[in-house]
Amino acid sequence: MWKQITLVGVGLLNGSIGLAARRHGLAGRIMGLVRREASVAECRRLGVVDEATLDDATALRGADFIILGTPVRQMRELAHRLAPHVRRGAVITDVGSVKGRLVSDLEEVFRARRAHFIGSHPMAGGEQMGPAAARADLFQSAKCVLTPTARSSRTALGRVRQFWEALGCQVLLLPPDTHDQLVSRASHLPHVTAAALARLVLAPGAPAQQAALCATGFRDTTRVASGSPEMWRDIALENHAALGAALEEFMRELRIFQRLLRRQDAEGLQEYFAEAKRRRDQWLAAVPVSPSPE
Repeated sequence: MWKQITLVGVGLLNGSIGLAARRHGLAGRIMGLVRREASVAECRRLGVVDEATLDDATALRGADFIILGTPVRQMRELAHRLAPHVRRGAVITDVGSVKGRLVSDLEEVFRARRAHFIGSHPMAGGEQMGPAAARADLFQSAKCVLTPTARSSRTALGRVRQFWEALGCQVLLLPPDTHDQLVSRASHLPHVTAAALARLVLAPGAPAQQAALCATGFRDTTRVASGSPEMWRDIALENHAALGAALEEFMRELRIFQRLLRRQDAEGLQEYFAEAKRRRDQWLAAVPVSPSPE
């Protein structure tokens, strides 16, 4: 499918892409561009790339497909830095959780090099970080959103779509702003909620027995709070408007429950939980979730 894929940043997602692309024979060569010398040896040892380097020119020489896997707020500066080394006609995508203005900014940068940027967001991952956590089956049955614009190359879009489908993804197409609104509620809000619970319940001043009583429900609800603080900081800042609106909606929902609790409304509380169960059960039946949730 590609002569050379270059993975810019080789963590959980790009590392898994490297493993999956090799398993499915999607690239003649897989290069990794990393920031630290120690990462070069680690990537080779783990087999997530054929070769890793710290040098931009070396990493991009011959690359016809480039995948940006850094925190989203690094991507603009990174795109400007890499652009002089990007070959004409190359296709660039990313694995970032926020699109919006980022897509138009990166389109502009790479268009000047006569290359094509298509935004991607594979809805897969986990709380573990780094290439050591990479898995070749991470994207199997996962959703992947592509965010084309009116300026997107139809050919490039088709090739990016084929790539994600070859990794096992179910691909959806959404406008960048629509994507950001939807993931603010489906992905970003749950992460903030998990972080808030972990901070509150496991606060240093909590009773000694508190942590001992946090069992599987607490563990599962707060799982994503163990994710990369740098990555989630960037997501929150980049998608601040949509996430802020989602937080307002969530706080209104909590106040509904709070009023029921204050009134000791047994019937209302039962119906609240019953409605939540109905909606979740219907969602699970209609939209099976990937075994590797984000």
